[in-house]
Amino acid sequence: MRVINVSKNIILADNTELANTFLKRLIGLLNHKTLNKGEALILTPSNSIHTFFMRFTIDVIFLDKAGKVVRVLPSFKPFRLSPIYFNSHSVIELPENTLKLSQTQPGDIIKIL
Repeated sequence: MRVINVSKNIILADNTELANTFLKRLIGLLNHKTLNKGEALILTPSNSIHTFFMRFTIDVIFLDKAGKVVRVLPSFKPFRLSPIYFNSHSVIELPENTLKLSQTQPGDIIKIL
């Protein structure tokens, strides 16, 4: 699957993993040592995340059901708990600096193909 910022016409990730069960969302990136450029984890449904016991910093995108960016959390550090975004339906976890390089921001439209 590919994650594309349609508003900016840029591919955010082309190697994605889907976490669409309770257990997969709970484990998330805990079994990863890092995320490489072009990789992403998509958590759905989800309106908050944690980075407890993770070993690396990530960029985070919260999306509503239509794929509109609700909130971005650049450089989200390990051992943190995000706020709950009640209008979020899914979350995309990306390598650090992906948001900065792509200039992804709230209001952008993201497609997962």
